[in-house]
Amino acid sequence: MKEVILVNEFDQPLGVLEKLEAHQKGLLHRAFSIFIFNDENELMLQRRAFDKYHSGGLWTNTCCSHPDPNETVEVACHRRLKEEMGFDTALEFVTSFIYKAELDQQLTEHEFDHVYIGKYNDRPVINESEVSEWKFVNLTDLENDMKMNPDHYTVWFKIIFSKVKNHLLSQTQR
Repeated sequence: MKEVILVNEFDQPLGVLEKLEAHQKGLLHRAFSIFIFNDENELMLQRRAFDKYHSGGLWTNTCCSHPDPNETVEVACHRRLKEEMGFDTALEFVTSFIYKAELDQQLTEHEFDHVYIGKYNDRPVINESEVSEWKFVNLTDLENDMKMNPDHYTVWFKIIFSKVKNHLLSQTQR
């Protein structure tokens, strides 16, 4: 039984709860999202496995999950990147923020999300119980497709994408 860390609006732990129950009740919990880019600044997307308990078959950022109780966000990021995508790489913290969104299956995602970026140029070795396929995509092409086909993407990815893009733009303007 997978548990998530319940937190307050300052990311201070309040306890733990079974993951599905936290999503059924829409309770605020700690999460992370990872965006991996190649040297051409293309983003590695994953398509969630179709039998995931929510958002199955939708495209999303490279990796996202929840730290285990008594696990730091940083350790969890590297663990899940290896578990889902079959590789590890250096990660840089970008931002954290709170969002709440309705999902399918009458679930609510309410997360204090920590966002990281990294670089990787090789092919991942995906865990097919988590990921059905992957691809590197140009950010302009991605933005255009997200506008034309918003229902092909996870709700959290559509929220976080603009934050990551703004971070990347601020880095190139330095």
